[in-house]
Amino acid sequence: MNNKPQSQILKRVLKELKSYNISLLVSILCALVTVYFTLRIPILTGKAVDCIIGAGNIDYDGLLLILKKMSVAVAITFFSQWIMNRVNNKITYTVTKNLRERAFNKLQNMRLSDIDSHPHGDYVSRIVSDADTFSDGLLMGFTQLFTGVLTIIGTIYFMLMISWKIALIVIIATPFSLLLARFISGKTYKYFGKQASLRGDTTSYIEEMIINKNIVRNMDYEDDALNHFEMMNDNLADASMKATFYSSIVNPSTRLINNIIYAAVGVVGGLMAVSGGITVGGLTSFLSYASTYGKPFNEISGVITEFQNALACAGRLFEMIDADVEINDGSKLIDDVKGHIEFKNVSFSYDKNKKLIENLNLDVKPGQRIAIVGPTGAGKSTIINLLMRFYDIDKGQILIDGTDIRDIDIDNLRKNFGMVLQETWLKEGTIKENLKMANPTATDEEIIAAAKETHSHSFIKRMPKGYDTVLSGDNGLLSQGQMQLLCITRVMLNIPPMLILDEATSSIDTRTEQKIQSAFAKMMEGRTTFVVAHRLSTIREADVILFVKNGQIVEQGTHFELLQKNGFYAKLYRSQIN
Repeated sequence: MNNKPQSQILKRVLKELKSYNISLLVSILCALVTVYFTLRIPILTGKAVDCIIGAGNIDYDGLLLILKKMSVAVAITFFSQWIMNRVNNKITYTVTKNLRERAFNKLQNMRLSDIDSHPHGDYVSRIVSDADTFSDGLLMGFTQLFTGVLTIIGTIYFMLMISWKIALIVIIATPFSLLLARFISGKTYKYFGKQASLRGDTTSYIEEMIINKNIVRNMDYEDDALNHFEMMNDNLADASMKATFYSSIVNPSTRLINNIIYAAVGVVGGLMAVSGGITVGGLTSFLSYASTYGKPFNEISGVITEFQNALACAGRLFEMIDADVEINDGSKLIDDVKGHIEFKNVSFSYDKNKKLIENLNLDVKPGQRIAIVGPTGAGKSTIINLLMRFYDIDKGQILIDGTDIRDIDIDNLRKNFGMVLQETWLKEGTIKENLKMANPTATDEEIIAAAKETHSHSFIKRMPKGYDTVLSGDNGLLSQGQMQLLCITRVMLNIPPMLILDEATSSIDTRTEQKIQSAFAKMMEGRTTFVVAHRLSTIREADVILFVKNGQIVEQGTHFELLQKNGFYAKLYRSQIN
């Protein structure tokens, strides 16, 4: 939950609006014109009433002139308000669009440790729901706050012109309405912030249940999931009700005070009219202003309520935008990479209180195939994460062709690696579009050739539209094995000088895996390759096998050398064979 003071967030919002100074000026000028001509109408109405002197005694010429002036005022008000709304809409939705883009961009560059330790659905809630709520509150602030404040100032001016004595009643009573609105609105910010945070948690939980729906049903967890969701939903409903309660009592409270003011104006004005202190038309205009004067307070109280919600959501967006970036980018570019990789006294741990990798040393020659095996949690995938700079090492050095990877431009570093992971990802789009992500210039012939090598072509041709079949967000048309084959095909279309295969065939059946070994062999030929695998039968031909345990390389050698040692690797291999 965002804990920044409301005033600090408001300053940040105003800073975001600085680049729209000209548009804001146009909006304010239009608001001035709108308010002025709106407030001119009660004066003209009062004069029209005074033209009706008595039965059979009406100044028709004066009345007609006043009606013409009123028509002009209404027309000008309409057009200035239309322009103001157009400008306000453009400012609001452009600011919101930019914030949403910056938040999404930060998500792409945020530290993986922050993403992994935070509910993913909360990020979705911030970028989508919180941004929408912020835009609603900001738009209401532009459309009603400007005009509301100007209407109050203008109304006071016109009331003073008609009768300063009656105007004093209104002015003296005004602070009571403002103080009450401020007291109540102070409560709303707290609960709207809590509401936004709980909404993010709920979104995250729903997303988790949808993604893991098969496991939930298989484990008969539906009732427990429902109970947990009901608890979260109750907390969200409680925060929402409290926020809504405090926001809903602002308007009636200020309306009550304004109605009392209106009644007082009517009584005092009536007495003055009887004594000749004010004309009937003047009293008519004043009562209209007294009514108009109260409305902006009611509107502003509603704006304040919505603005509290908007600021709470803006705070969550800013918190995301201000999050630490992934890592410090280097500036060096590496070309013509040979693939000589060295780990020198590397130490790393996700939790600094729990040691994982300590003083890791590894020298990988260009073109070597390095297989990494070991028990779950030993640090196999961690070595890959460090090599790709998904995480930065705590101590030591990782060198590629003698250059520290921290000095290399991140994009340049990663473009020199091809990755096939256990966790498959295909974007929403056609199969062809997904395969061309690795090589946008790949021809249809090259795509089909790569698909045939990975034995993907046969099932792709069986799809409704072949390579032009559109895959949905959840890729329900494909099995996990088929998705993994497509990911392998994607890498085949543009093979960089270094490869990482992290459980690349975990979802593929043994028979298909054996069929694509030739494709893998071609892909790895002459390229430095790291292979993480649980199926030891797939790594027997590796140049070097590393057995990792507790972040340390406890055994190192070829398949046959490690079998002769009869150590950790030999025991694990025999347990799989038997």
